Amino acid sequence: MRRKIAVIGAGNVGSTLALYLAQKELGDIVLVDIVEGVPQGKALDIRQAAPVFGFDVNVTGHNDYSAIQGSDLVVVTAGLARKPGMSRLDLLLKNAEIVKGITASIVQYAPNAIVILVSNPVDVMTYHCLKLSGFSPKKVLGQAGVLDSARYAAFIADYLNVSVKDISPMVLGGHGDEMVPLPKQTTVSGISVDKLIPADKLSAINERTRKGGAEIVELLKTGSAYYAPAAATCAMVESILLDQNRILHCSVLLNGEYGIKDVCVGVPAKLGNNGLEEIIKLDLSAEELSALQKSAGIYKESIVQL
Repeated sequence: MRRKIAVIGAGNVGSTLALYLAQKELGDIVLVDIVEGVPQGKALDIRQAAPVFGFDVNVTGHNDYSAIQGSDLVVVTAGLARKPGMSRLDLLLKNAEIVKGITASIVQYAPNAIVILVSNPVDVMTYHCLKLSGFSPKKVLGQAGVLDSARYAAFIADYLNVSVKDISPMVLGGHGDEMVPLPKQTTVSGISVDKLIPADKLSAINERTRKGGAEIVELLKTGSAYYAPAAATCAMVESILLDQNRILHCSVLLNGEYGIKDVCVGVPAKLGNNGLEEIIKLDLSAEELSALQKSAGIYKESIVQL
């Protein structure tokens, strides 16, 4: 029996994710959106790509949340997207209301599901969903660090003119301007990147990584990134449903790890069949730890606003 994956939000991220999941044949997919015809049309389009690419799963579109009944995993991408000049935190209150309603539907129809939040600001929305649902912290995760680390790797690969396959990136903290790239723990075939790139150039790459999403928003003018966010989310889904136990950087509830409590923020985490299997503790320098704690503190302030 195939697994059931619900993707809530049939915008650019949600529909691209549905296509990636279908191509990997990770399970049958229900695409849900409140706009009539949109999830149905995009699901039909994906199904018609199946004969070309050779994937064999069922993809359906729905406007009613009851369609997520019995899902093994639910991904929440619904919410307002950023516009030029906006930060992820600018979306806080509006998207909190959207996530609140979706969380109630998940509790009603898919109470045993593992939930991955993509809606921004994702660290706060992950905490919001976790507290509203009453689910175990192992079952509510935020997609953040996989995307941030991928951007970091892409920029490093471009600068060094090497394959992205040889780069193991490390970016911690919140999914925003306060994220914490760790060059000393980012390697190219085992070589620390700070040994390969001059300090001033590396600093510029770090800053570009922090602003990676904003750079795309400014270029697109009317939307935000979706190919890479969907790919990052797909990696998380795959690790969970196939019980791969990959160590991926994602937003999880910390309860004393890294000296941080009662906030969701990006750290290395082992993802398997139970969702969050283990939080990985890195040996950080005092400066790195301080930056991570500062990043978490900003999201604590946002939680208070909710």
